[in-house]
Amino acid sequence: MNGQLLRTDALAIWQAGVDAVRSDRLVKENVQIEQGLLCIAEERVPLDAIERIVVVGAGKAGAGMAAGLEEALGDDVLRSKKVQGWINVPEDCVRPLRSIHLHGARPAGLNEPTQAGVAGANEILRLAASLGERDLCICLISGGGSALLPAPVNGVTLEDKLAVTKHLSAAGANIQELNTVRKQLSRIKGGGLARTCRAGRLITLLISDVLGDPLDVIASGPTVEDSSTPHAALEVLEKFQAHKAGVSKRVFDVLYSSADIAQSTVACGPRQVSHYVIGNLARAVDAAGIEAERRGYSHAMTCAIKPEGDAELIGQHLAAVALRMREEHGPDCLITGGEPTVRLAPQGERGKGGRNQQLVLSALQEILRQTSQQDRYSRNPLDGLALLSGGTDGEDGPTDAAGALIDADVWQAAESRNLNPEAFLRRNDAYHFFEPTGGLMKTGPTHTNVCDIRIVVVGKRPEIA
Repeated sequence: MNGQLLRTDALAIWQAGVDAVRSDRLVKENVQIEQGLLCIAEERVPLDAIERIVVVGAGKAGAGMAAGLEEALGDDVLRSKKVQGWINVPEDCVRPLRSIHLHGARPAGLNEPTQAGVAGANEILRLAASLGERDLCICLISGGGSALLPAPVNGVTLEDKLAVTKHLSAAGANIQELNTVRKQLSRIKGGGLARTCRAGRLITLLISDVLGDPLDVIASGPTVEDSSTPHAALEVLEKFQAHKAGVSKRVFDVLYSSADIAQSTVACGPRQVSHYVIGNLARAVDAAGIEAERRGYSHAMTCAIKPEGDAELIGQHLAAVALRMREEHGPDCLITGGEPTVRLAPQGERGKGGRNQQLVLSALQEILRQTSQQDRYSRNPLDGLALLSGGTDGEDGPTDAAGALIDADVWQAAESRNLNPEAFLRRNDAYHFFEPTGGLMKTGPTHTNVCDIRIVVVGKRPEIA
């Protein structure tokens, strides 16, 4: 099969997965006005029982979710129910909407909490606290919400929380471990928003970026009763030796002082609290499979339901599978979904990249390792093969790329420049390997976020096709 066609197909299959979880589409599928009723997922609320509607939330999909909600509610409801709202989003997602304010809570490509995020989180808490018994609060939550909703507890600074997050991320902590700590250091996470809300009813719509869709982990569960404890947070910090990494003593003092105090529960917030996951990785992977079938591929699919391991190991595994697929009977397309972790090089050595780019570069290195010198002299080792991995949010680490792709053209460009994958892998500098070789996937913000999708497509030799 033509190499350019393989690349085109791989990208189109990935894009179909992303399109299936477009945030505006998901919200409009789950919110309708019908015969005097506001229908939200499984809820049916008489409009005449609602005094006003306030919309709050945060996440990389927040702008699309808010736009979809305004469209679904329509001008009459926006006006009659005095709809207003505040959503914390990345700065490159900000745009004017009719009733809901989109607040730039952090710069694009910097997945870290900022003072702008703190200001936005405080406004969200103020709005939620201003509501009354006949009011409805709709919360829109999506991946990235943890960094976009910083509200440090008393005694801990934003800089303290940032240092904790940076250390745990660099040490390889997964999203559950990160959020266990962040919730215990926040006034809004771990059910804090729900406890503050005084509306009669609180409905949360979520687009999940966490494998298995645990409600208390997505964006650190701002409307979900906290199932973690200060003891659990301390265990995570101990596991990753935070006390040796310069993490502020204030963090430990706050956690130790609250470890034996019973935590507040969501029960002191609204009388009715409900949650609905309206989009997740499984839906995206299924849609990618439908597109692969439409393009004539015999595909196999897997979707992780629990945290994955090291990105480089997953890349090596995908490479080995890709080589077997190319040479053996069976499927000619593999679609997988998940979210691996990356162990970062020391700060002084570290380059630029993200988990998807690191995964794909590791896959390339493994393909080269498994390809004999004789084969490499006789043909490009990437002939008849394309492999990619991309974050569905369009943002892979602190870069402007969603991920990376390898095929015969990428390797030819790398070889002509004498680029050594191993050196770039060692210093987490995959971006600067793929940038000159044409392997970066650049999509811009997708306004959704359901982890990562990986695609392998192969063209089999005629004798085994």
